Amino acid sequence: MSYIVMLVGLGLLILLVAWLPMVLKELPLSLPIICVGLGFAVFCSLPLENPEPLAFPQATEHLTELIVIVSLMGAGLKLDRRIGWRRWIITWRLLGITMPLSILMIGLIGRYWLDFPPAASILLGAALAPTDPVLASDIQVGPPKSGEEDEIRFSLTSEAGLNDGLAFPFVHLAIGVALLNGNPPWDLLEHWVLLDVLWKLAAGIGVGWLVGRFLGYVTFRVPNRANLSRTGDGFVSLGITLMAYGLTELVGGYGFLAVFVAALALRDAERNSEYHERLHDFVEQTERLMMMLMLVLFGGTLAHGLIGALSWSVAVAAITILFLVRPVAGLAGLTSVPMPVGEKLAIGFFGIRGMGSIYYIAYALNAAEFDVPNALWSVTGLIVLLSILIHGITVTPVMRRIDRRRQGAEPLPAASIHRRMEKAGVSVDP
Repeated sequence: MSYIVMLVGLGLLILLVAWLPMVLKELPLSLPIICVGLGFAVFCSLPLENPEPLAFPQATEHLTELIVIVSLMGAGLKLDRRIGWRRWIITWRLLGITMPLSILMIGLIGRYWLDFPPAASILLGAALAPTDPVLASDIQVGPPKSGEEDEIRFSLTSEAGLNDGLAFPFVHLAIGVALLNGNPPWDLLEHWVLLDVLWKLAAGIGVGWLVGRFLGYVTFRVPNRANLSRTGDGFVSLGITLMAYGLTELVGGYGFLAVFVAALALRDAERNSEYHERLHDFVEQTERLMMMLMLVLFGGTLAHGLIGALSWSVAVAAITILFLVRPVAGLAGLTSVPMPVGEKLAIGFFGIRGMGSIYYIAYALNAAEFDVPNALWSVTGLIVLLSILIHGITVTPVMRRIDRRRQGAEPLPAASIHRRMEKAGVSVDP
C-alpha cells in the first residue's frame, strides 16, 4: 500500500511541476515556497523517515550535485549575450569583488559571532556566498532568443552560472584546514594555490570549453544527415551536461564550472538555432522536477527539526548574512557601474541561497570531520529557508516595479542604461 501511495504522490508532484508555475506567475509566491510547505505538511502528517542530511550524507551530496549541474547547463543555454570582458563587466565585478567580500564577511560572522572553529567558518562563507542557480530561476533571463535579458537578470544568471565553481577553492581550503592535524600550514597553502585554485579552475574552464566546442561541432556543423540537431531531441542537453561534468572531474577539475562553460561554448557554436530552445526546455523541465522533489525533502527535514534548536543569536546572524552581507558586498562590487542605485540594490538583494549551499556543506562534511556539523546544517537550513520565503515573495512585485519604471523612462527596456554603459566603455551588445 505504501508503494502505491508513493506512486500517487509522485504523480501529483509531477502534475504540480507543470501547473503551479503558470498559476503563480503573477502572484507574490514561488514554486519553491509551495514545495517546502508541501514537504513540511506531508512529513508532519505521515509517519515518514526523517530525511535529514546527516542521516543520508551521500544521498544529500549526490542529489544536490545532480540538480546543480542540470541547472548550470540551463543557465548557460539561456544567455544570448556573447562572453566578453566589457559585455560581462557586471558579472566579473560580482565574481571578483562581491563574492570574495561575502566569503570574508560570512566567515568572520561564523568565527566571531557564532564561535565556529576556523575550518567551519571558512566552509560557511564558501557555502553561503554563491548565488544559487537552481532557486534563482525566477530572477534569471528568459529562454534562448526570448529577449528577456536586462542587466539585472543577465548579471544574476551569469553570476549564478560561474560562482558555484569559483566557490569550490574555498570549500577545499576549509577541508584542508580541517585536515591539518598539526601539519605545517604553508604546505596546505601551497597545495591549495597550485591544485585547488590554479589547476582545478583551469581544468574546469578548459575541459568545459573543449567539450562544448566539440559537441557544438557535432550538433551543428557536421553534414546535415549526421548532426545532432536534426534529431530534435532535447535530452541531448542532459548528455552534454553529464559528459562535461564527468570528464572534468576525471582530470581533477571543477565540474560545475565546466558545465556552465560547455553550455556557453555550445551556444556560441550556432547562436540562432531553434534547437537551443529544445535543449533548454528539456533541461528546465528536468531541473524543475528535481528541484521540487529536493524541496519537498527539505520541507521534511524542517518538519523533523533541522532548525529547531537555533538560538536567537544564530537567527540574527542568519538574517544578517542574508540581508546585509550580500547587499553591502553587491553595492561594493558595483560602485562605479553606471546604473540606477535601485537596480544595484536589486542585484545585491536577490543573491538567492539554495541547493548549491546544501551541496557544499554535504560535500565538505563527507570529506572531513568538522567540529560543528549540526550547527552548520542548522544555519544553512535557516538561511536557505529565509531565502526561499523572502526572495520568493518579493521577486515578482520588485521586478515588475523595476520593469515598469524602466519602460516608463524609455520606450525600449534598459535603453538608457545601455547608452550610459556604452559611454563608460562597457559594451552590452550580444
